[in-house]
Amino acid sequence: MRHENYNCNFGCAVEAAIEVIGGKWKGVVLYHLQDGTKRFNELRKIIPSVTQRMLTRQLRELEMDGVIERKVFAEVPPKVEYSITEFGKSLTPIIAALEKWGNQHIDVLTATRQAAINSMPDDE
Repeated sequence: MRHENYNCNFGCAVEAAIEVIGGKWKGVVLYHLQDGTKRFNELRKIIPSVTQRMLTRQLRELEMDGVIERKVFAEVPPKVEYSITEFGKSLTPIIAALEKWGNQHIDVLTATRQAAINSMPDDE
């Protein structure tokens, strides 16, 4: 989530990168936009867990940072498409590395989370 009063004086390069791609859905959006331009409703179908409001917010933040581009077509109903900018394409290796890491560790993450849930006391 973007900090409202953030003064853009990043403490380190990692902080700058996280400011751009941080957020629950930004990485997922970027992952899916790597395949090409998508309309808003296409993204909603691909990412069914995200709310319309949150997707709109994440897209606006990515656009504000110059990572994606929003193109509005003057037709009824309005047609809006999102695509990765040249600047945003520089994130492709990072998104690919996150995907690789996720694929390699998804079993461990799933088991760890399930063990944590199983060890929680019942609220009865």
